[in-house]
Amino acid sequence: MILRLCIAALLSGLIGYEREIHERPAGFRTHILVGVGSTLIMLTSMHIFDIYKGVAVPDPGRIAAQVVSGIGFLGAGTIIRFKASVRGLTTAASLWTVAGIGLAVGAGLFVPAAATTAIVLAALFFLNRVEKVMIRREWYKSLEIEAKSGTAELEQIRGILLEYDVEIKDFDVKKSPCSDGVMLRIRVKLLSGEFDSEILSKIRQVSGVSKAEWKVMPEV
Repeated sequence: MILRLCIAALLSGLIGYEREIHERPAGFRTHILVGVGSTLIMLTSMHIFDIYKGVAVPDPGRIAAQVVSGIGFLGAGTIIRFKASVRGLTTAASLWTVAGIGLAVGAGLFVPAAATTAIVLAALFFLNRVEKVMIRREWYKSLEIEAKSGTAELEQIRGILLEYDVEIKDFDVKKSPCSDGVMLRIRVKLLSGEFDSEILSKIRQVSGVSKAEWKVMPEV
């Protein structure tokens, strides 16, 4: 039983380490706790089944089954909704998967658990790069603009973006730390990366705009 708990800690810790280095809400320690806890629950379920075998008809999977639905509450805590965007879905999914890995280890299914861990790590580390190429994630960008606090500049900027069929996903406005103006961060989806420089050039020509540049959107 102790060996299984240690294996669960190792496998879940590998996935948690990937989330930790990407500074996600649930990282190294959280994933280990979920994996080890799930393993303990499975071991307890199997032990109860052995104790009452021949005396009653217990279901060895009944307690463990609650992990599958119960882990959803923990996963929901890692999901952050910020205006029009949702972040943390991948971390929530990794927690749910780690719970499954813990149940598998607790049941003695070491090979499937190890294989699942390898697949998850491959998806998190390598498929992210493939995804960027396939769906052109470089077209999802963040536009950072420093301008005066008037609304006229914002309307002109919005007009320029609409002119190039740029879809505004969400935006954030805050006071500029370097001037009396504001910092405007607009997360957008472009139909093409062809007109990036042209869009920036037009925005910089707007009266009141002192700075404008593209930033790559952070990972989910």
